[in-house]
Amino acid sequence: MSGDAFHLTPHDVRKQDFRRTLRGYEPLGVEDFRARVADELERILREKSVLEERLAALGEQLKAYRERERAMNDALVAAQQLREETRATAEREAQVIVREAQAEGRRLVDEAKASQNEVQRQSADVERQFLAYVAGFRALLERQLAELRALDGQRG
Repeated sequence: MSGDAFHLTPHDVRKQDFRRTLRGYEPLGVEDFRARVADELERILREKSVLEERLAALGEQLKAYRERERAMNDALVAAQQLREETRATAEREAQVIVREAQAEGRRLVDEAKASQNEVQRQSADVERQFLAYVAGFRALLERQLAELRALDGQRG
């Protein structure tokens, strides 16, 4: 087995056989295996460290995203509340404007009726004055006519 292609598994450790020598296992085989185990464990620990750093970075990133999401949700809620408040304010202002317009309309109608009544009164006064003038003029003409008849009767 080469060092690059050697990936130690628990099964490999359990099944590793060492040649027996007079005093036990062959020291070179044991040392070679121990070195490979140590290398693999170092690789695994480095990989674990890198993965833990990556996990921590991703955790921070997730935390930042959650904070942004919360901030956006808060902003959305605030915008919805502002929209509702603005709508309610606009509705109240519209009601005030309508009431003011209705009051102004009633005032204008009342003024128009008052003006109409005044015009009718003035028209009735003018009509009376005209009739009085016509009656006075008629009386004057009749007097003049009577005088003309009287003059005509004296002549004839």
